[in-house]
Amino acid sequence: MRMVDLIEKKRDGAALTSEEINWFVAEYSQDLIPDYQASALAMAVYFQGMSQEEAASLTFAMAESGDQLDLSDIAGVKVDKHSTGGVGDKTTFVLGPLVAALGAPVAKMSGRGLGHTGGTIDKLEAFSGFETEVSQAEFIRLVNKNKLAVAGQSGNLTPADKKLYALRDVTATVNSIPLIASSVMSKKIAAGADAIVLDVKCGSGAFMTDVESARELADAMVRIGKSLDRNTIAVLSDMNQPLGQMVGNALEVKEAIDILSGNGPEDVHELSVTLASHMAVLAGVAKNLDEAKVKIEEVIQNGQALEVMKTFIADQGGDPQSVDDPERFASASYRHQVVSTEGGWVQGMHAAKIGQAAMMLGAGRATLEDTIDHAVGIELVKKIGDPVEPGEPVAILHANKEETASVKEMVKNAYQIGTEAVASPPLIYNVIQ
Repeated sequence: MRMVDLIEKKRDGAALTSEEINWFVAEYSQDLIPDYQASALAMAVYFQGMSQEEAASLTFAMAESGDQLDLSDIAGVKVDKHSTGGVGDKTTFVLGPLVAALGAPVAKMSGRGLGHTGGTIDKLEAFSGFETEVSQAEFIRLVNKNKLAVAGQSGNLTPADKKLYALRDVTATVNSIPLIASSVMSKKIAAGADAIVLDVKCGSGAFMTDVESARELADAMVRIGKSLDRNTIAVLSDMNQPLGQMVGNALEVKEAIDILSGNGPEDVHELSVTLASHMAVLAGVAKNLDEAKVKIEEVIQNGQALEVMKTFIADQGGDPQSVDDPERFASASYRHQVVSTEGGWVQGMHAAKIGQAAMMLGAGRATLEDTIDHAVGIELVKKIGDPVEPGEPVAILHANKEETASVKEMVKNAYQIGTEAVASPPLIYNVIQ
């Protein structure tokens, strides 16, 4: 085969065969295809798109380009959840224990945060001593024992995707539905899950800013998953404002503990229960969503899910006493109020700006080499639909530095306050099955 022929074929709108896609992924992974030809193909895909068959072939080829987890020694249907990224999204720490408490194995590979979206692994490391780098054998043992384990992604998981993504990032071809869908699903396939629940975010703090684009991405990923024999569904959820009241590693973990204790913000509870219910149905531990929701509320009320969390944290080296005593988590030295200069109602928020402001405090990283401060973050006093008086705080910065004027200004600018009352946006827009 010749790479120029594949570029020309896709440029003219024809579909590539699975053999051609497999050849491209294998050759590019071995540096036998130059970046300029790979970027030409990515641009052709950007303009011409891909069929479902092409996207599935690309997904499978990238999944096979490196390590793949064999989870066959874990009893039951292994179910995983993936979020496309947002601000304040701590649902993994809630739904993991919920689903595990029902007896379904949750074997989750997660990554670190970069930019305005937080990383699951970074948040888990708010637990003193928590170990995210575990061997495959230990990972399987932990899931069989506790029905729940969360580990960092293997360095050699989907290397072709990592290489192609880095190229797309500098060639303006990131925003392509089939390439995004294949990238996400290749990691899920390589991680060994039998069933996958996708939380596809849409709004000002998400990669997809409108519902239609999010629906298109969700549909593409569900189709890929099903064509590769993974039972897959997607929930479209709102990210026009951060999820919950807390943004920042230890702050978000404490909020997740609140939810598992039967308290906490309603939006975090609703989304976590919805995602967990779909996971329970796919795993076969509930017959339908109604039954799943009843069972999930039961393990919250009787404390069983919280006990699962303690055991999961302890067995991966973390401090389980923090679950009962959240004061053991790292705490920031300063509390700075962000005060509104006008009265009215919160009519809108720019969630990404809240995430960027938290990153400026040290809760996130601009580059992979940056160090995370687990104690810092932002507490949202007001959200969309809430009334605001002049001089009233809309947010509180949890900071380890006294000077935070630029962060305050960014948070203030993230709020749109007007004279007319508005309703909070819907949390869940649709479910793609």
